Amino acid sequence: MSDPVSRTILLLDIERFSDRDDVEQAYLRRMLYDITDRALESAGIDETRRLRADRGDSVMELIDANAPVTALLRALLGEVPAQLRAVNRMASRSAQIRLRGVVASGWVAVDERDGWVGSDLNHACRLLDADVLRAALRERADDFALCVSDALYSGVVRHDHPGIPAAGFHRVTVPSKNGPLTAWLHGPLPAGAAGTNHGERGEGDAPGGSGDRPAHPGSAPARRGGSRRSAAGGAAPAPDGPPASGPAPDGERQAPAPGPVLHVSGGSVSFGGGYVAGDQHGVSGGRVTGDVVMGGKHLAPDGKHLAAGGTHTADGGKHRVSDGKTEQEERP
Repeated sequence: MSDPVSRTILLLDIERFSDRDDVEQAYLRRMLYDITDRALESAGIDETRRLRADRGDSVMELIDANAPVTALLRALLGEVPAQLRAVNRMASRSAQIRLRGVVASGWVAVDERDGWVGSDLNHACRLLDADVLRAALRERADDFALCVSDALYSGVVRHDHPGIPAAGFHRVTVPSKNGPLTAWLHGPLPAGAAGTNHGERGEGDAPGGSGDRPAHPGSAPARRGGSRRSAAGGAAPAPDGPPASGPAPDGERQAPAPGPVLHVSGGSVSFGGGYVAGDQHGVSGGRVTGDVVMGGKHLAPDGKHLAAGGTHTADGGKHRVSDGKTEQEERP
């Protein structure tokens, strides 16, 4: 086996080659070789600077490392698509040729049977067979899809040379039996290839939270355990769970009640300078035990007296406070 030498690796493969009959396959192979030769010639890479291996439905080229990779990439991004359009314009449907391409760099040795050996070459072949590259070609109106290795992207493509727009390449991860391979696909990613990058967001976060994604379907706000009184004064059981506010429950005839509903059990609640403390029994139409403060007026428990300029009222009555005055009503 020869000593490994640095090479630029070019692979081109015909889409759906095995679906054609023998005559069509022979035609497609001629077109593949013609397109490859023209692309390399336009890049200034003649036959003395490359070795070719025939793989039936694809071609492998080992190119002298001193040949300009930028010229090769420009030919692949411009010359190859133009040639494919010209060929397919005049070809029948069965003779249409579409290509997947890979450009990589690495170390390759030649064994005693003139076979090519090297892990970098193996990785390039796996990129050529990657599902993401196949899917990209299927979804495109163009007849060519190109992928470059991570090393080639870092060394050449990312520097944004003329005719090689770095922004046109997108990072992809290709699984392999030796672990994931990083590569860069030219053109838009196929559907589903980008995936969803949630970062540190947890699954099932509610909208507005750190995850900013919908909560699990069917979830509903829970309320604190115990019972609460209805507006009519009757007791209604509440399921266990933390207190929560939400849309008002449906009323009679399934008509939604207007405005939000706040369920409170224990503690105190403030409303524009006033608060209610203690037990509340159907605040609308029932009675309140505990301290009530509204606008600076203090109503002691059980209606005994009204402080801060108010007047005393009878026990057990209702109290309405307005400008320091108290009005008494009969309990229903």
